[in-house]
Amino acid sequence: MECMGDRATLLETGRFERQHAGGAAEAIDHADAAPDSMGGWSAAALDFAEAAADNVETEARHRRAADDGDTASMSVLGAMLLRRGDLDGAEPYLRAATADGDRAAANNLGVLLHQRGYPDEAAGWWRVAAVAGSAAAAHALGRHHRERGDEPAAEYWLRQSAEQGHALGAYALADLMEHRGDGGAERWLRIAAEQGHREAAYRLARALEKQAAKSDTDAHTDAHIGAGIDAGIDTDPVPGPVADSGTGEAEAAVADRGAAESGGADSAEQWYRQAAARGHRRAALHLGAILEKRGELKEAGRWYLMSAKDGEPRAACALGFLLRDAGDEESAAVWWLRAAQDGDGNAANALGALHAARGEYQTAERWYRAATDAGDVNGAYNLGLLFAGQGRTAQADQWYRHAAYAGHREAANALAILLLQAGDPGGAEPWFSKAAEAGSVDAAFNLGILYAGRDDDRTALSWYERAAAAGHTEAALQVGMARLRDGDEEQAERHLRCAAGGGSAEAAFRLATVLDARQPPPGPPALGQPQAPKTECEEWYERAAEQGHRRAQVRVGMLAAARGDVAEAARWYREAAEAGSRNGAFNLGLLLARDGNEREAALWWTRAARAGHGRAALRLALLAARRGELVEGRRWCARAVELGPAEVAERAARLSEALHQELTA
Repeated sequence: MECMGDRATLLETGRFERQHAGGAAEAIDHADAAPDSMGGWSAAALDFAEAAADNVETEARHRRAADDGDTASMSVLGAMLLRRGDLDGAEPYLRAATADGDRAAANNLGVLLHQRGYPDEAAGWWRVAAVAGSAAAAHALGRHHRERGDEPAAEYWLRQSAEQGHALGAYALADLMEHRGDGGAERWLRIAAEQGHREAAYRLARALEKQAAKSDTDAHTDAHIGAGIDAGIDTDPVPGPVADSGTGEAEAAVADRGAAESGGADSAEQWYRQAAARGHRRAALHLGAILEKRGELKEAGRWYLMSAKDGEPRAACALGFLLRDAGDEESAAVWWLRAAQDGDGNAANALGALHAARGEYQTAERWYRAATDAGDVNGAYNLGLLFAGQGRTAQADQWYRHAAYAGHREAANALAILLLQAGDPGGAEPWFSKAAEAGSVDAAFNLGILYAGRDDDRTALSWYERAAAAGHTEAALQVGMARLRDGDEEQAERHLRCAAGGGSAEAAFRLATVLDARQPPPGPPALGQPQAPKTECEEWYERAAEQGHRRAQVRVGMLAAARGDVAEAARWYREAAEAGSRNGAFNLGLLLARDGNEREAALWWTRAARAGHGRAALRLALLAARRGELVEGRRWCARAVELGPAEVAERAARLSEALHQELTA
């Protein structure tokens, strides 16, 4: 350092404060953009004393002036050569300009020395320039101290740089404060972002988004605080292979529903957009996710594409899902392949599911294994599903266990189902419990079925209620039926409405019966009175009937017949009868007989009687008696007596006796 001049003398000259004649200014090179021919943060600390184009003519002009002793030109020429990587050529000019008191040259001399591997000497010159007011030098000096673990000194110099409006200094100070867990980092990120620092804009967006999500979660929690066994085991816990439909990782799932609707998320979007527009690939990924959640798929695809082309595998994966949803499966596969080859497990899962759907099971297995190797536990679960579908139970068990031990709740549920099917309910129960405690709704429902099978109705109901609270349709039906048995009609109706709204035909039918029981019996319609609108219970009956519920179809037919709509009644009776309903077959026979079509009526009554309908058997006996087929009549009488009910059996017995007397007369 002795040959570099006396620092006190340099400071005393006051020339560090003067401006160069050519409008010299300390330009900023952003840290997240790659500097020309230099790597690392030291290149970003360069002070460029002039904004002129770096070309041969400019360099020649400055070289002539520098050789004539012009300090400003020596500083500019040294910076130009340093930026180009010509350290040997730059050093004498920077030293000469530094000796004349040029603070930009002192800073850039520090950069040069750092490039040569002399960080302590570089720090000395950065200190000189920083004390003289160079924000860039203060930033470089702060980074130097942080690399050496001296955080108090780092904070001091970075704050000096940031308070002078230096974007890199503000960003580095925010990074240090976040690392230490200090408050106030957001302020400095905002200052840097407002000056165009893309990484600061990205991190500011992340911070704002997390705040918005937390506020939404807190509000959701406060709202909750202020607010209260006829099924079989669910053997298909998920409809198909698991692959996230968006960006894949938790970091990329940025557009939380609550956060996306809040002001904080709107601000986050603004900063994501700024960073993405400056080429920040992760910001483009997050911006695409926000837009996708909002339904702006075209613009979301544009940002995903930009990010994917810059090498972001999660964006390539997300773009693949967008293309698949748009019906372009081939293009989706291209982007998934690109992402999977870059190590994205979610994309590998998507490729596996694609090939599995085409029946290409070996290829699907290869991609699921690739997903597992990439650390995506869904890959192991999907392997279990693939092998279970092929009947390879041992391999399915192996991969379900692999995923379940890694915390995959649906894998634990699927493993429990596999054990239950193998006749090991004792082994299945702990896995059901583990999955349910981890939040698997299907596992909670399956536990309810397991306990109901042991006649432990209280425990079964508690698990049904837990699953129903999470939106499980069949669990809500079971709770509704249990409440009906207990006489709690209000709670029963609430759960039946949930289940019916979720698509359960049985729940819709049972809800309709609850509502039907409250209605007064209909009186005969007055002459000229308009037809009354359908009641709510009729609407639920119809919903169940349209879903194929046979008892509901019969009931809808009866309501239509009561209204005088014989054609509608016949349609529903026929639909129920063809699906195997004996009541539907009997009622359809009645309608046909009234229309004089006794032959077809007899066919439906025969079907009903063979299925156990006593009244249908009695009707057949009467029909046979009128035709003079006495033996046939007695045979159907015997069937009616057997089937009942009591009044039918009594009438059938009397008819049988009369037929017997006529036969023996």
